[in-house]
Amino acid sequence: MVQLSSVTSIKLPPSLWDEITAHCSRKMAGEFLPGETPVRRAYGMIAGHVNDENAFARKVIIFKKNARQVEPLKSYMDDMMTRYAVPSKTPMEQRGWITDPEELMAGYAICDSEGLVVLGTYHMHIVPWEHDPLRDTPTRLDTVLAENSELFMFIISLVNPSEPIIRAFMEGDPNREVPVVLEEST
Repeated sequence: MVQLSSVTSIKLPPSLWDEITAHCSRKMAGEFLPGETPVRRAYGMIAGHVNDENAFARKVIIFKKNARQVEPLKSYMDDMMTRYAVPSKTPMEQRGWITDPEELMAGYAICDSEGLVVLGTYHMHIVPWEHDPLRDTPTRLDTVLAENSELFMFIISLVNPSEPIIRAFMEGDPNREVPVVLEEST
């Protein structure tokens, strides 16, 4: 089994970065696909290959369905929000996306069928905070939710939509950042 904790660099092709930023921009603009939960937040999965200490992103799978309001997931996330979330201008009940379990499993099945390793999941932050004006780092809630996942959490900061930022953190731990490097176009 691949140990992502030994990865020291994540290579991301510009085409995948464009796909991620287009997904985020589309959601921010309120443009939703058929069957997509109408929430202005983007979530997805990044998969690829691992070679020694380098991970190579090769696929993005967007998540369309937010199970945040479905029990028992709703009660779980309400509790997590109460315990760990920092107050923001976005109401608590609108925060804490939960990927639909069937959609998540379908993403893993795609990766298995294509011989890819799930590197992690991404989500976007758009509201600046006084103590984190770029919002390009995991929150305490992010870290708690990613604990023991053995996956990267990719934070997409769209505080400034014209200059999006991507950063990767093992298990959402701000002290375990691994650089994301845009690959050269060929």
